Amino acid sequence: MDFTIIQGDIASEAADCLVNAAGTSLAMGSGVAGALREGANGPINEQAMAQGPVPLGGVAVTDAFDLPARWVIHAAAMPHYGDGRATEDSIRDAVRNTLEKADELGCGSLVIPPLGCGVAGFDLATGARLILEEITAYRPRRLKQVRLIVYRPEDQQTVETVARQVREG
Repeated sequence: MDFTIIQGDIASEAADCLVNAAGTSLAMGSGVAGALREGANGPINEQAMAQGPVPLGGVAVTDAFDLPARWVIHAAAMPHYGDGRATEDSIRDAVRNTLEKADELGCGSLVIPPLGCGVAGFDLATGARLILEEITAYRPRRLKQVRLIVYRPEDQQTVETVARQVREG
């Protein structure tokens, strides 16, 4: 499956589904989670936490409320225990489970941030490679469009470089 790289605020992106970079507790703190919580303008954090904790790499789905989407998939690439760091396996599992859940929901479009690469401490270039490899390998049933979004303009160049490498195989 193909993908595009974009830069901006995930809370303002229109898609069937937006992805939250969550921890296993599903509590929505800062970063991507904070932007989505504020943009939702509703009890999204309460809905998410009512489904937690989830296993590392697991996902949960909530309403998107006032966000320009139908759903938010909360993908737990980082643990809320131990050192709180994402791993290669947790990122790959969270991405794969997110794509499968989006397909199960009948989503045609999805916007995903670099899971595990913020407060979870995983290197952005390495994390982007893992995410894009999972997206490329995925064989969708309904999902047609996946956008990997970065917030900072300087991160877009890093991810674009990785994307070229992944596309070239």
